[in-house]
Amino acid sequence: MAETVSQTLSEDLFALLQKERFVTLGTVDHETGAPSLSSLSWALAVNSGLIRFAVDNRSRILANIAKEPQVVLHLIGAGSSFAINGRATLKAERLEGVPLKLALVEIAIDSVRDVMFYGSRISVEPQYEKTYDKNAAAKLDNQVMTALKNA
Repeated sequence: MAETVSQTLSEDLFALLQKERFVTLGTVDHETGAPSLSSLSWALAVNSGLIRFAVDNRSRILANIAKEPQVVLHLIGAGSSFAINGRATLKAERLEGVPLKLALVEIAIDSVRDVMFYGSRISVEPQYEKTYDKNAAAKLDNQVMTALKNA
């Protein structure tokens, strides 16, 4: 059983969520009731108890959280693997200042658990690269992260 680390993000985890990074989001599928897993990069810690993320406003994630708002955000960093459980709320169907139709979602954190298996640590964090125009990707990423900060 995972040990509860905290009801809020540590300083290290907060710092990791100040820029775009790979995270996964677990929700409950609104049709089947089965677990559903999605990958995200536009996530931002607003403070130690609140995380915002942006997602296409047609995403299944939105229907899932409308029916069951309990979610888990999985973050790999600071040498370990963390499950951040909380309650997700759709804050805006359209994120201001972004050319894409992205929704704004907030997660009020209930608990943060270190879920790494015993006797190990993460030695290399996940990395990814954009497969479309690098300049366009950088511009969009900057617009989205700025909008998340200013929301």
